[in-house]
Amino acid sequence: MSLAQVLFYIMSFISLASALFVASTKNLVRSIFMFFITLFALAGLYVLALADFVAITQIVIYVGGILVLILFAFMLSGKETLNAITQQRKAFISLRKIPAILLAALFLIVLVNMIFKVDANNLAWIRRSIEARNDITPSSAMTENIGVSLMTNYLLPFEAISILLMIALVGAAHLSRKGARP
Repeated sequence: MSLAQVLFYIMSFISLASALFVASTKNLVRSIFMFFITLFALAGLYVLALADFVAITQIVIYVGGILVLILFAFMLSGKETLNAITQQRKAFISLRKIPAILLAALFLIVLVNMIFKVDANNLAWIRRSIEARNDITPSSAMTENIGVSLMTNYLLPFEAISILLMIALVGAAHLSRKGARP
């Protein structure tokens, strides 16, 4: 077993275990911080898949932006809201959750079926790619090309998205103020 496979299994275990903890815990603070770990483990998996730009984007946007926004929303929410969330039903399986449980079980059956039936080393498109030598090797040109494209061809959409996110942030701050009326 190579070092890349060992790192893949470690990162996969960390991301799955922390995601299960996020979904199953009742403590919101622990759930938010375990979500940090889940997103960092996913970024590690992206690095192992040679998608360095996606990994850095994962960290900057999700960990640096959205998750901090979730943390601030939690800190600014009122005690009544937090008490209402913690007072929800404690039953793990209830009649209202049966469709979601059935859908999750169906996805699990499909996933397990695909894992055992598909031989990833002998897929036709992978064999054709290896024969044509279309494999991706790590280089700095991949990220550099994305950066150049963002600052030349796609500068206007990039700036429009940043303005839209700023408007959303100001709106969230306004709505979180005490006594603000929508």
